[in-house]
Amino acid sequence: MSAKTEQHHMRMSTKNRLSNTVIYIILILMSLIWLIPFICIVLQSFRVESTGQVGYVIPKQWGLDNYVTLFTQTSFPKWYLNTLFIAVVVAVIQTVIVLCMSYTLSRLRFKGRKLLMNFMLVLGMFPGFLTMIVLYTVLKDLNMIMENAVPGLILVYVASSGMGYYVSKGFFDTIPRSLDEAARIDGATRLQVFYKIILPLSKPIVIYTALTAFMAPWGDFVFARYISNNNSAGMNVAVGLWSWLQRDTISQRYTLFCAGGVIVAIPVTLLFIALQKYYVEGVTGGAVKG
Repeated sequence: MSAKTEQHHMRMSTKNRLSNTVIYIILILMSLIWLIPFICIVLQSFRVESTGQVGYVIPKQWGLDNYVTLFTQTSFPKWYLNTLFIAVVVAVIQTVIVLCMSYTLSRLRFKGRKLLMNFMLVLGMFPGFLTMIVLYTVLKDLNMIMENAVPGLILVYVASSGMGYYVSKGFFDTIPRSLDEAARIDGATRLQVFYKIILPLSKPIVIYTALTAFMAPWGDFVFARYISNNNSAGMNVAVGLWSWLQRDTISQRYTLFCAGGVIVAIPVTLLFIALQKYYVEGVTGGAVKG
């Protein structure tokens, strides 16, 4: 009996190893296919023998000329600072609003709570493109377009932040209400309970909320281009780099575009590498309850 059991375990172990090997091979191939465009962009950013598109990937002459030109002879630094400023400000303000809204909906019971949640859920189903013309008109009246597009973009990005409460509220629902009640008995206010007890226990969801808030304006193109209206002073990096791919500029700016793409990808990549543990915990923790 023990011999049969041992043979069964060996067969299962061999089967598991074979299946794992196949899965790893598939994942490696998928990763290579996914990474090929990024590798090509990185290689092209170091090409100095020509500035336009070519029919080969590996440069014939290597150098840092594109990166030097990018920061000394173009408007890229201005675009980069615009994007960084927008992303940081939006991340801070939107994180505060989302966490406060989520905690309120998770802990407090008030008249119209469910109606408010359902209303925001339904309202969030409508695409933002439906309001672009109206938003442009409002921002134009406030002089927040073209060269003043940066404050206009910040205003739009944070305006509806509270509607993104779903994941954060689900995370707060997993924290026992008894902690709030004990602190309230000891004389703590709602605000003290929130930032002294709940927030220290909610590090994953705080980081998740901040990362998602940072990513949205960092990679936005459609609305940012619409508001900046081809004015270089109000562009973010996505719109600025896109302007180099036009028919009359791509032959002189293609390698600069590749170098700019590499620079733009660095902060986001480093953030996700450093905070991926908390990001995953925030997503999974917030998906437990709704």
